[in-house]
Amino acid sequence: MKNTGEKMEKNKDLKSKTFIDFGLSKEVLQAISGMGFEEPTPIQEKTISVIMQGKDIIGQAQTGTGKTAAFGIPLIEKVDPRKFSVQAIILTPTRELAIQVAEEINKIGKYSRVLAFPIYGGSSIERQIKVLRKGLHVVVGTPGRVIDHIDRGTLKLNEVKIVILDEADEMLDMGFVDDITKILNHTPKQRQTLLFSATMPDEIVRISKRYMVSPEKIAISANILTTPKIDQIFYEVKQSEKMDALARLIDSEDSDLFLVFCHTKREVDDVAANLKNRGYEAEAIHGDFSQSQRESVMRRFKSGMIDVLVATDVAARGLDISNISHVVNYSIPQNPDAYIHRIGRTGRAGKSGVAITFVTPREDRQMRLIQSAAKTKIKKGRLPTVQDVLEARIETLKERVQEFIDDKKFDTYLTLANKLTEGIQPVEAAAALLKFQLEGFGVTEEASQKETGAASGMVRLFMNVGKQQRINAGDIVKSIAEKTGISGKAIGNISIFDKFTFVEVPKDYAEKVIEVMHQSMISGKKVAVAKARPK
Repeated sequence: MKNTGEKMEKNKDLKSKTFIDFGLSKEVLQAISGMGFEEPTPIQEKTISVIMQGKDIIGQAQTGTGKTAAFGIPLIEKVDPRKFSVQAIILTPTRELAIQVAEEINKIGKYSRVLAFPIYGGSSIERQIKVLRKGLHVVVGTPGRVIDHIDRGTLKLNEVKIVILDEADEMLDMGFVDDITKILNHTPKQRQTLLFSATMPDEIVRISKRYMVSPEKIAISANILTTPKIDQIFYEVKQSEKMDALARLIDSEDSDLFLVFCHTKREVDDVAANLKNRGYEAEAIHGDFSQSQRESVMRRFKSGMIDVLVATDVAARGLDISNISHVVNYSIPQNPDAYIHRIGRTGRAGKSGVAITFVTPREDRQMRLIQSAAKTKIKKGRLPTVQDVLEARIETLKERVQEFIDDKKFDTYLTLANKLTEGIQPVEAAAALLKFQLEGFGVTEEASQKETGAASGMVRLFMNVGKQQRINAGDIVKSIAEKTGISGKAIGNISIFDKFTFVEVPKDYAEKVIEVMHQSMISGKKVAVAKARPK
């Protein structure tokens, strides 16, 4: 019997915990049930009980693993809703994350009557002061704006029970270490301190030793940290082939939203502009955007009005959008930590995601370093062919046709279809309609040359300069000939419009022209060059 008892005890330990096992109040259980939570994520399972016991913790987890609820649930249980003073402060690196965290804390505290409020730069400080004066329980803020309120005397932290540093490594990267230190010095020494970070640089270790009391370290293993529901793939491509590769992937993948990462603001602008030129609903976002511009882009991205968002690492900090299906590293991450942060933007809320990395021949060593340091396997993929893209589009079209058939609300079109197929084989009519529907996306060689108007053996290129920039045909011929070594006589038709230009070049030289001319100068004007989309 003893052995049986031991087995039962062991099985009990192996059984996954539920939220009821944490001894939570009925108000919190009702709130998290309403939010759709069914069972704790690994970080929640490991941290909630420890935080409830009042211990300091260092949690290694990234955004998207459920860490906001991991600290939010016990935080709500520890706050006294009858006392309208700031009892908890959560520091985040960005205004977007501050807003998202505050929203989730308010959802968890809905029935407990606990109020959280975000404070951050770029919005009215007077409005924030008004809310702080009314009284609330939890402040979620960016370090700079929190310091502003402390200095003004509009934020008192003397009754704080819990301090949470969320995405601590990001805050340190952004230069907030002095602000964090100042804020911690304004809180009582007898407090609970929780630190969450995807990576553990030395500066975080120093902060933990100085401001935390025997913190319990809770690290999610590397394979969990990079999220098992993310399919990680890399493609070997030349620099000049990246745009075509991205376009094919977008066309062939069954996706919600694409988030594309680039190293620099200039590259972000170039990639977004090229995608727009090719007919995609794409937008850029980086550090030069004002807060109102950024909010406008993010609102459209969240609502699905934008299919592709192109961003720098800094601009994407704090993004927490559950329906990002694909993250694309257009430029390979500069270190393994950046890779972990980037790909963590997909595979959210229990959904699966795809993380794609473009690797040029020179970056093979960097790819191996990322795999080794992040302790993850990134499989090599084969880029979809033109035929793959065509078949993907036909499959999507087939599903939509079936939806119309199931709906049975197309009587008017049945009459028209009968007229259309008089004297024509139905399958030929369908083939002609498919050609009409699909060739506009450049899925055949004929479409990419003939239908664009390019002569045989030529490729039509798009340039984002025209008459308004006082560009003429001679300027274009001279520039291409000088920079690529192609004879001016080999360059074909040139069509110059107000804001853009089309130029035909020999098919065998098209990639070279794009690579050399893109971002070059013509008559003092910087140009973007890409293959023209079919008419």
